Amino acid sequence: MKIVSTVEARMGSSRLPGKTVMEILDKPMLELLIERLKRSKLIDEIVIATTINPKDNLIAELAKKIGVKCFRGSEEDVLGRVLNAAKSVNADIIVEITADCPLIDPDVVDMTIREYLNNDYDYVCNINAPERTPILNSNFPSGLETQVFSVKVLEEVAQLTNDPSDREHVSIYIYMHPDKFKVFCIKAPEELNYPNLWLTVDYKEDFEVIKKIYESLYPKNPEFSFLDVIEFLKNDPVLKLRLEGRD
Repeated sequence: MKIVSTVEARMGSSRLPGKTVMEILDKPMLELLIERLKRSKLIDEIVIATTINPKDNLIAELAKKIGVKCFRGSEEDVLGRVLNAAKSVNADIIVEITADCPLIDPDVVDMTIREYLNNDYDYVCNINAPERTPILNSNFPSGLETQVFSVKVLEEVAQLTNDPSDREHVSIYIYMHPDKFKVFCIKAPEELNYPNLWLTVDYKEDFEVIKKIYESLYPKNPEFSFLDVIEFLKNDPVLKLRLEGRD
């Protein structure tokens, strides 16, 4: 059974164009994310799922430089792109990660994968978004989002829906249909129970926070954990506010 992480990445973000390759410590943000993901003990391979848009040539070139596979597909049909990216490397299990989570923690990723492997679920995640559906109530901070499901399940979803929203958000159909799929959302351990903490890069302000975290922690320990991030935030009088909610 081959476990593959698909990383959705493109240059055309509407909120912060080009964020994927914005540099921190002379490295593109996507490269730093992949560095962290490579430390997972359970992922067999990583494939970047980008688009056929010429703007994304930069992402394909970066993938080659850092030694990971790259699949290029539709800009709008992200579900199809992720599915075909996984199939291009003969995946059985997909670990879906998005490029706007540069602080992804390999231990949290493995925790989510392990929950999937040890149980009879169709889908396991650690998303905290109860406003979408009460199922997504992990209490994990934003920026650690990991979703695990089989290629077979995503193939089924691809046959069931052509709704543009479903195709854009990949796994939304799965967790919004617990009548069709066995869905499970893991709970954050106490030390990671910060549901209001926002460390996903959507806007320039988010990027500046991530940049400050990397510049403070990475030179001392490139393998810093998310717990190190929390301790850093607690000791920064300005960024401490992020522990209570987005500033």
